[in-house]
Parts: sequence; structure tokens; C-alpha cells
Amino acid sequence: MTLTKRQLISSAALAGSAAVLAPVRRARAALDKISVAVIPIADCAPIYLGKAKGFFAKQNLDVELSTQGGGAAIIPGVLSGQLQFGFSNVPSLLIAQNKGLKFVGVAPGVASTGVAGHDFCATLVPGDSPIKTAKDLAGKTVAVNNLNNIGQVAIRAGVKAAGGDPNSVKYLEVPFPDMPAALADHHIEAGWMVEPFVTIAQSRGDRVVDWPFVAIAPKAEIAVYFASVQYVNAHADMVKRFKAAMNESLAYAGAHGDEVRKIIPTYTRISPEVAAKIILPIWPPHFNLVSAQAMADDALASGLINKKADIAALLPQ
Repeated sequence: MTLTKRQLISSAALAGSAAVLAPVRRARAALDKISVAVIPIADCAPIYLGKAKGFFAKQNLDVELSTQGGGAAIIPGVLSGQLQFGFSNVPSLLIAQNKGLKFVGVAPGVASTGVAGHDFCATLVPGDSPIKTAKDLAGKTVAVNNLNNIGQVAIRAGVKAAGGDPNSVKYLEVPFPDMPAALADHHIEAGWMVEPFVTIAQSRGDRVVDWPFVAIAPKAEIAVYFASVQYVNAHADMVKRFKAAMNESLAYAGAHGDEVRKIIPTYTRISPEVAAKIILPIWPPHFNLVSAQAMADDALASGLINKKADIAALLPQ
């Protein structure tokens, strides 16, 4: 069958459209999939914002996010290769390194504001408690969300800075969501909490006696994004692109607190009303080696680790 001139033009146009669309389809198919585990708290807002804003797609990365209850629970998934990257507090990684597990920080995670009275972590007591300062926590029992972790490192720093005996503090494991009620009912003497639980507890009449992250080091870095050394060595380009996307995400979150507050309720159980009131952390562009060393020194002194940590290997600049 002979094609008319109009049919030939139409066919050529369709072929041209297909040729234009093909690279787009190929580009989308070329996105490298990575699995990242985080914690459903405000600290992880940057990675959710970065995904929504296309910062990872710009680096040809398709990020699949999953959640765990804490940084220590994320470590096995990264070690096994089930996860490519994870979010964990620094003491959890120090403990893992002490056990001979090979991990490395690839991007900053979250940091303290460094301002007492305006930070995302606090130690609280019931409103009528005789405990007035961190020094008074000596000899008392403090609830933390996980034993032998960042909570104890923070409490020890606060008590020591206030002139108390950090070695005399005892610890009890209580999930963050249960702490405000436990304090209000006097089931615990004190509770170490992060936002939004600090704001929730204060709204119920509980009282802040310390801002312990401030005592660790100036603007202490609390958590980082990490990978296994094996993965970093085998996928240097992937790590480079993830770090670039995270850095853009961290900077964007730091400059757009209103968007951070809006996205928090989409991946946590924090209501928009509470998200609007909480104190946000800061998201630094570089690792804070000073605070990491301070945590390592305390972890060694308190027995969380039994040999000197290699901070340079864990958090390379």
C-alpha cells in the first residue's frame, strides 16, 4: 500500500516523538535503587525532603526508605547488605566498631543546637519533683529509650558538667512514647527524651532539669548516615552520589524549617499541631569530630567500649 504525503509526515512525527521520549524512559530506568533505613523522628526530615524535592533523582538514585526503632537496630541490615545506608547515633557506631564491625560515616545526620533551653533533647522530671538540676540526678534512676547508648552518654555528660557523679546514675529502659505518662504518674524519677516527647511532656506539666546534648560538645553531632566499609569500597560512585544528595537535603532542611515541620507528620506519628511547636535540631554540613571524640572518651570511661575508638576511620573528612 502506498502511503500518502500526509501519512508519511505523520509517521515521521511519531517516530521523532518516540526518539525524544526514549532517552527519558531510559534515564528513568537507569536510576540506581538504594535502600536506606532511618528512624521515624524529626531528625530524619532532610532525607524525606530530599526525596520529595528530587535531590536523589538528580543523582540518579531511587531511594527506598524504611524505618526502625533505633540506630542500633539498623546496623545489622547494613552489615548484611540488605540495606545500603542507614541512620544511627554515634555511640551505636562506636560500639559496633569496638566489636570489630566495619562501618564508615558517609554523611552528617543531625546535631544539637548547642543552646540550653532551646534544644531537641532534654532530661525531664515530674513537675513536683525535688530534682532541680542535673547534679541532683546523681544516685537517681533515669529512663532512656535504649540502654548502653546515646542516652546514657548524654546523661553522664550533663551530670558531670553540673558537678555531680555520673557513675552513680542508674538507668531504666522505657520507650520514648511511654515516658511522658510515666513521669506524670511518678513511675520514673526522670526521663531522657527527644522531640516531640519533650514538648508533649512539658505540656503535661513535666519539668526540664537539663539539656544534656549541650554538655557533650558545642553543637554535638548526634547521628550520621553510614554504610559498611565493604559497600563503600565496592561502590565508590554510588556513595559519592548519595553523599551529594544528602548534603543538598541537609542544607535545604536547615534553610526551610517550615517545610520540615510540614513533612514530619507524613512519616511519623507526630501531629501537625505538635510538629509546629517542637524545637528542631540542626543539620550540619560536616562531621563534628570534636563531639564524636568526646562521646568516644566517655564510652571508654563508662565501659560501653573497651578500647580506644578510631574516630578518623569512622568519620573520614
